[in-house]
Amino acid sequence: MASSSPLSHYDDAGRARMVDIGGKSKSPRRATAQGSIAISPETLRALDSASLPKGNPFEVARIAAIQATKRTPELIPLCHPLRLTAIDVDLLVDRESRLITATVTVAAEERTGVEMEALVGCSVALLTVYDMLKAVDHTMVISSIRLLEKTGGASDFTAPPAP
Repeated sequence: MASSSPLSHYDDAGRARMVDIGGKSKSPRRATAQGSIAISPETLRALDSASLPKGNPFEVARIAAIQATKRTPELIPLCHPLRLTAIDVDLLVDRESRLITATVTVAAEERTGVEMEALVGCSVALLTVYDMLKAVDHTMVISSIRLLEKTGGASDFTAPPAP
């Protein structure tokens, strides 16, 4: 099913298509994505005192990120369903900058990369933190969601340091 279109997700007639990865060999793939959500001083105090109306946002966000990562092909139209072998979700609070950072790492032994799975997991972790904290703070800002690194496949990638 080769196409002469220079765009991998379109056929020669300009129609969207899922790339054929059937001829590729499976190899270890890993990707890490990261993003953050800025919170108010009041929200930070509520986190520190464990006095949040909806409870601990971090464990709910961790489960949401894992669930979303596994469902990436249902959300991103041309992603292949993958057999993921590991998903790691870290949520850290930087009290000085009042940022909660989500870092999601995904691994698989597959024919295509897991970058989108890591990015979707990170995004949903942050959205879940927002949902869990919105009773206290509607001013939160989600930002800087990006791929930090990916290994496996034709090339590896490491993002430059954030500005």
